[in-house]
Amino acid sequence: MVNLEDIVRDLDAKFEIERFGKDPAFSRFIPQVYAGKVDWKEKFEPKFNELFNGLMIKGNPNVQNLFLAVFPTKDVLESFISKGAAGDLLFMHHPLLMECGDPNGKWGRGFVPIDESLLDQVINKGLSIYTCHAPMDYHKTLGTSQAIAEEMKVEITERFIHNERHDDIGIIGNIKPTHTDSLIKQLQSIFDIPYVDFEGNKIEVKKVAIVAGCGDKTKWMQIAEDRGVDAYISGEIHCHIDNDYGKKRYDEVKNYAKHTKMSLIGVSHSASEYLVKKTLMYRWFEKNFNFKSINLIPQKEWWL
Repeated sequence: MVNLEDIVRDLDAKFEIERFGKDPAFSRFIPQVYAGKVDWKEKFEPKFNELFNGLMIKGNPNVQNLFLAVFPTKDVLESFISKGAAGDLLFMHHPLLMECGDPNGKWGRGFVPIDESLLDQVINKGLSIYTCHAPMDYHKTLGTSQAIAEEMKVEITERFIHNERHDDIGIIGNIKPTHTDSLIKQLQSIFDIPYVDFEGNKIEVKKVAIVAGCGDKTKWMQIAEDRGVDAYISGEIHCHIDNDYGKKRYDEVKNYAKHTKMSLIGVSHSASEYLVKKTLMYRWFEKNFNFKSINLIPQKEWWL
């Protein structure tokens, strides 16, 4: 067994949760999606309610089994509730589900709250949930983009998309020369996805840019192109959220794609951020804690 407080202390320190401050996304979206529906402040830990990263739900103090996931989808939470014993911990990237949409199917709703009944089941069973969003995206050794670069064996030459407070979120580097079609097959295998979202040109690829999660910003794409990148790889190259914001962003990338020389490849927001859990974070937990078991909970559908 591992003491929950020890895990929380080490995770908080590793990702510098307090120094990072309020999560820029979830400090806005959590209050918005739960407004008038769930008293989320009563269910979540006080420190989480200030920073929107860290220990979100505190269960029993001793952890036997660790579970790793990316989004709190219904199937992920039901799996955790059914398999977890009192005290077990679920470590996720997102504290909310984000329906990003399917390039070959329905558009998504954006951020969606966790059903209150699922939250209550987690609490009543004495389970714990810890989430780490932006601090993980920016992390240089345990980051979401870093995991992709390492899995692809990218020779990292620079980092980009600079934030003065939090450093850089994207990675640029060289790979063994390949063609876009072969690169797409490689990415489908790495992320276990049936297809990618694609725009742009199919060319010889020697240099790639990687932005895990939401990379559907044309200014980021242009920075990469100006630095000689052949393929821009992200969780999302298109926003498929069914509202005015999503449609505007979709049109912006469509227009950009008409003129770019790059291959623009989306591997699904959730799949792009799950990879760090099954690789870098799995190994970090294995090295630092003596859990009875470490369990991966992949989503049933990566495009949703």
